[in-house]
Amino acid sequence: MILDAFRLGGKVALVTGASTGLGASIAKALAEAGAEIVCHGNKHNPEITCNAIISAGGKAHAIAADLSDPSAAQLIINQALTYSGRIDILVNNAGIIRRAPAVDYSFEDWATVLDVNLSSVFRLSQLAGRQMIAQGSGKILNIASLLSFQGGITVPAYAASKGGVAQLTKALTNEWAAKNINVNAIAPGYMITDNTAALRSNETRNHQILERIPAGRWGDASDICGAALFLCSEASTYVHGHVLVVDGGWLAR
Repeated sequence: MILDAFRLGGKVALVTGASTGLGASIAKALAEAGAEIVCHGNKHNPEITCNAIISAGGKAHAIAADLSDPSAAQLIINQALTYSGRIDILVNNAGIIRRAPAVDYSFEDWATVLDVNLSSVFRLSQLAGRQMIAQGSGKILNIASLLSFQGGITVPAYAASKGGVAQLTKALTNEWAAKNINVNAIAPGYMITDNTAALRSNETRNHQILERIPAGRWGDASDICGAALFLCSEASTYVHGHVLVVDGGWLAR
């Protein structure tokens, strides 16, 4: 019976940034558990993930939108409802990173990173939350970061946005937990994604990072899937406002 709590048959999940990396892996994992997936993408083609899900026997739809545009959230929610009629799960995964020393960091980059990584998370959560309140249930999973807890180096906007994601997760929980809506987050550690390509290609930084990870390796996108399924399923019904760290032990050192 406990395994049934992890099944997502009959559920509709909207996953942002689902074209590649963590988002694509999460979308495929939720589909494997039985959910119908609405895949959002921006620069990359979300059809690739959709086609993989459909080829595996699942059901998926694609939406393209630029989350730095304030109007994108409403477009995405409207399209998802047009496709599926409901949203049971929202995974706010999409994110960007811009690197520069704080003294040189441009306000344009600051604004863009905050718009994509934090403001769009609130907009999408607010709009999906209205639907979930009306339905009487829902799951919202935000993707935070180790930099929700630490400051990082040369990524002030990213650190600020991810700190905000962790606090927004708790703020929404305080309002929506009693309405049968779970709002939680995953804080991935150093993962092999496009966002970390610059770090992995820097021999010194790569060595420094690997030296500190007790697991002795960078995380892979598949390492997130079990945690994501747990927090998107009925198995986590009494988990509210939690930021689950998946980091190979980084914060323990």
